[in-house]
Amino acid sequence: MSTVYSKDKEYHIGLSEGDVGRYVILPGDPKRCKLIAKYFDDPVLMADSREYVTYTGYLDGVKVSVTSTGIGGPSAAIAMEELVHIKADTFIRVGTSGGMALEVEGGDVVIANGAIRNEGTSKEYVPIEFPAVANYEVVNALVKAAKDQDQKYHVGVVQCKDSFYGQHEPAIKPIGYELIDKWDAWCKAGALTSEMESAALFVVGSYLRVRVGSILLVVGNQERRKQGLKDQIVHDTDAAIKIAIEAIRELIKNDR
Repeated sequence: MSTVYSKDKEYHIGLSEGDVGRYVILPGDPKRCKLIAKYFDDPVLMADSREYVTYTGYLDGVKVSVTSTGIGGPSAAIAMEELVHIKADTFIRVGTSGGMALEVEGGDVVIANGAIRNEGTSKEYVPIEFPAVANYEVVNALVKAAKDQDQKYHVGVVQCKDSFYGQHEPAIKPIGYELIDKWDAWCKAGALTSEMESAALFVVGSYLRVRVGSILLVVGNQERRKQGLKDQIVHDTDAAIKIAIEAIRELIKNDR
């Protein structure tokens, strides 16, 4: 239990030890938690505090949970810190992203094995030279689940930032010259898609010695649009959710 501000419950997520399982799915959107919890057996709403909504239930007889993180690295790091305080140790982020590589299309999923630390949260944990990498067991479980579900997927590096509109409207920002040049560099280097939380979660997870992975729906791809290629827009995260659920089942089986 954290000693910050409260001795009874974690200050931000409003949970105590025993309220969550060791396996936790981390969407950004609080409203997505109820959708994910429908895949659990006997789900119960455990807390609704700020941007943090938590349900706990069971998969294959093992207690599992889902907790929303809100948008961005700071709130995601708080969620992970407090969940680890109450004994969670395996996390899968399920989120949305914007494609960067031309082969990545709207409706695809990306399994991140590493993240570009172009955000601020992780820099308050470790120096920038330290890499943000996913846990290989979680990555392998996600890949297996995607294959089993015959879902088109990509594995690779994702870009993480703090400014959503810095990505989508860089030219009108005072520092637009830097945003545009760096975006071009990430694309040339092979970044698959852009989002906001994985880098912070990977670094915090490494520091806390817990397992973390990410699976991301690609909503659309602005680089495909720039090239005049088809750019379908997809908002349904169900495929990514189902892959995360089956990956948790695989991890449970492997951990037994």
